[in-house]
Amino acid sequence: MERVRDVSELPKAHLHLHFTGSMRPGTVLELADKYGVRLPEALVEALTSGEPPRLRATDERGWFRFQRLYDAARSCVREPEDIRRLVREAAEEDVRDGSGWLEIQVDPTSYAPRLGGLIPALEIILDAVETTSRETGLGMRVLVAANRMKHPLDARTLARLAVRYADRGVVGFGLSNDERRGMARDFDRAFHIAREGGLLSAPHGGELTGPSSVRDCLDDLEANRIGHGVRAAEDPRLLKRLADRQVTCEVCPASNVALGVYEKPEDVPLRTLFEAGVPMALGADDPLLFGSRLAAQYEIARRYHGFTDPELAELARQSIRASAAPEDVKAKLLSGVDDWLSHPGA
Repeated sequence: MERVRDVSELPKAHLHLHFTGSMRPGTVLELADKYGVRLPEALVEALTSGEPPRLRATDERGWFRFQRLYDAARSCVREPEDIRRLVREAAEEDVRDGSGWLEIQVDPTSYAPRLGGLIPALEIILDAVETTSRETGLGMRVLVAANRMKHPLDARTLARLAVRYADRGVVGFGLSNDERRGMARDFDRAFHIAREGGLLSAPHGGELTGPSSVRDCLDDLEANRIGHGVRAAEDPRLLKRLADRQVTCEVCPASNVALGVYEKPEDVPLRTLFEAGVPMALGADDPLLFGSRLAAQYEIARRYHGFTDPELAELARQSIRASAAPEDVKAKLLSGVDDWLSHPGA
């Protein structure tokens, strides 16, 4: 019987990790104590027990509860040193899980009021990413994301800002929050600005709503990647379209279960997407609230969906190919995947 290889040693790219949601539980508790922030009991319990809060975001009340916990954690990030700590710790966790490239997603408007404005907030984040990347050896870039709960004009402002900093580490533009609010086409102008500026289009879709959300991201926002995209599994024609175009779905299995999109890990349609030829990049989404980081997503694929080591290696390759990493970085990581596969596990 072939020995199982350690997925934390498998080189991979991490393309779906939210800024606040990347924090370590202990960091949130320390910062809350530092600033006198009273955290919701459900969040404290989750942070101290290691068990994700019980959420069902498929109804609007559940999503509101999720956002309340998320916003409470975000309120603990108040000073540049907190930003630097967050970025450093996110990188350390990714390196531990075998990531060689991380694209961390952030809406700088969330931090602007405490950091002197939108431009200073983004510059602080980018400076922290540059320093951390240099010191840890992890390739890191930023994906600026608009909030679909806000006015599309706000998204245009963010798109222009993102393009302005494309030579400072911004590689993509996204659209997050409740996809049941705000039509994708309302944000088409913002994504046009981003694409014209050379940024990847990577909106969320196909998580809380069905295949139509994914189609909207393709038709209205010309998506290069889809944040989540799992509900595309419900439409064979859409799967073929994604496969033909090689549009990568950033699939986050633990998140899907924690938010009630699927009841159990084995219900997440990893096999359906994989066998249809749809590229995937497994991601942790918000490990602060969902309790598991990058390597754990590969373990889910192995344990609940029977992915073999060669198949896990292919998932890692797909994540690397879909990244905005320079070609030499991609080549090095892809070579590392081959090396991982050529050595039997312990």
